[in-house]
Amino acid sequence: MSDKMILLVEDNADDEALTLRALKKNKIANRIDVVRDGAEALDYVFGTGAYAGRNPLELPEVILLDLKLPKVDGLEVLRRIRSDPRTKMVPVVILTSSKEDQDMIRAYTIGVNSYVRKPVDFNQFVEAIGQLGLYWLVLNEAPPHS
Repeated sequence: MSDKMILLVEDNADDEALTLRALKKNKIANRIDVVRDGAEALDYVFGTGAYAGRNPLELPEVILLDLKLPKVDGLEVLRRIRSDPRTKMVPVVILTSSKEDQDMIRAYTIGVNSYVRKPVDFNQFVEAIGQLGLYWLVLNEAPPHS
C-alpha cells in the first residue's frame, strides 16, 4: 500500500504537523508530500514551476486540500484539478476548519469527493484522519490513471 502517495495542501504549520502526526498514529505509511499554498499545489499536480521536473502522470492517490490557502484558494485549486482531463478523477478531500455551508456547497458543486471539517479535539482528529486513510487508501477503488 505504501506506493500510494498522499498530497497534503496545508498552509498552517500546526495543522500540517497535526495531520502528519495523525496519519503516523494510524500507521498510514504512505509517502506524504506537503505543499503550503494553492499555487504550489497546482505546480505540484501539473508538474510546473518549482515542480517542473516532477512526472505529472504520477498522481496522488488522494489530495487532502485545505480551503483557506494563500495565493490560490482551495476551491480554485479544486476547480483547476477538476477541469483538466489528466487530473479530474483524482480523489480530493477538503479538510478544513471552515464552518461556512457555502464553502461546502461550492466544493461539492465543483466536484470534491469528500468534505471533512477538522475536529478541534486531537483524539477526534486522529480518529477522523484514520478513517479517511482507511477509506481512501484501502477501501476505495480509484479509477486507473490514464
